[in-house]
Amino acid sequence: MKLSKKSDYALRALCSLAQEKDGQPLSIRLLAERNDVPKRFLEQIMLELKATGFVLSTPGRVGGFWLARPADQISMGQIVRLFDKLLAPIPCVSQQAYEPCTQEGHCRFRRVLLEIRNYTARRMELATLAQLIASVPVSSQEVEDGSLVDGGGI
Repeated sequence: MKLSKKSDYALRALCSLAQEKDGQPLSIRLLAERNDVPKRFLEQIMLELKATGFVLSTPGRVGGFWLARPADQISMGQIVRLFDKLLAPIPCVSQQAYEPCTQEGHCRFRRVLLEIRNYTARRMELATLAQLIASVPVSSQEVEDGSLVDGGGI
């Protein structure tokens, strides 16, 4: 599974909004700058988030966006599903975009991919914006962990 740019940028912006303690609106310009996101693309994303009830906005010079509900009530899974629609690594284990495969009856690795889909979906549903902003950023040592099988390509 790979996050789309839309999901990535939406999560960046939502985390920025979740970090605002005073609930003051953040302008699209500031959100774009803070998160290294193209402003025009972020405008489209924020409008979609507004239309689906994740953010509110006010127009004008001092306007901007803020969360429509508490950060602990918005999950990473909700946002990824909004923009990416599915979490399955292959279509034959997807609920939303299922496509039959001629190998389904005797495929030996489909079960592992189904388990990956299920774990990913559960994990993303549990990961709220509040938890995301409270967590410590990943270090390069964690990414390069040599304990994984052969340590590369994962």
